[in-house]
Amino acid sequence: MTQDNSRFSVTILGSGTCVPSLARSSCSVLVETGDTKLVFDSGPGTMRRLLEKDVQIFDVSMIFYSHLHPDHTGELVSFLFANKYPDGTLRKIPLTLGAGRGFSDFFNGLAQVYGDWIQLDPGLFNIIEFDNTGRDARSFDGFTVETIPVEHTNESVAYRITSSSGKSVVYSGDTDYSENLIELSKGADLLICESALPDDLKVKGHLTPFFAGDIATQANVGMLVLTHLYPECEKVDIEAQCRKAYSGPLFIAEDLMTICLEE
Repeated sequence: MTQDNSRFSVTILGSGTCVPSLARSSCSVLVETGDTKLVFDSGPGTMRRLLEKDVQIFDVSMIFYSHLHPDHTGELVSFLFANKYPDGTLRKIPLTLGAGRGFSDFFNGLAQVYGDWIQLDPGLFNIIEFDNTGRDARSFDGFTVETIPVEHTNESVAYRITSSSGKSVVYSGDTDYSENLIELSKGADLLICESALPDDLKVKGHLTPFFAGDIATQANVGMLVLTHLYPECEKVDIEAQCRKAYSGPLFIAEDLMTICLEE
């Protein structure tokens, strides 16, 4: 079957945090490049949002993790377990999990707890680890994935996905202000950037609207989406805060928001 490389779109599956919310699931992004469906982070609520997007878990071929905090990895075990129902034969597309170095040890720890319940059949499961010390790049059928370390945890990486036509999306994951993120985002068509708290509530390891906007401006990105929003962001005008540093196209993430870069 020939892959349709004409589609390149992004859907915010989860725009929230660890804080329970009826409106915002925890962190997750769906990237559709051609016929391939990639998920970046799988916090609680991811599988429900995929279904609301008319995507089955068996359609997802890769899940990439920015880091290992529970609001980003919380539905990994449930996702793998769901692939066992009813008899493990519904998944035809191999599933690849990718993250920074240390992820294999993390997964092996989960396997010690859950055993066969999260083990997929041979040939249908693979793990790749990206370099945590510098920029890394991997080529796949119809797209490339690049990573770079960012300022959050030891394993934290941001991702850049580039389609065969050259369109690109950057997903920051969780990070503080990061020159690496600016480098990775240079000229990207879309930057999906965490903006956890309002400017006056900034905490170490996270960005605010102003700093997200500053990164987007320095990187000269085509569009900016602010995501990973704590409830405090609902009480202030985070768009106005971001506009102090960024004048380009700007979106405040909502669950199931879709941006098409190619159709």
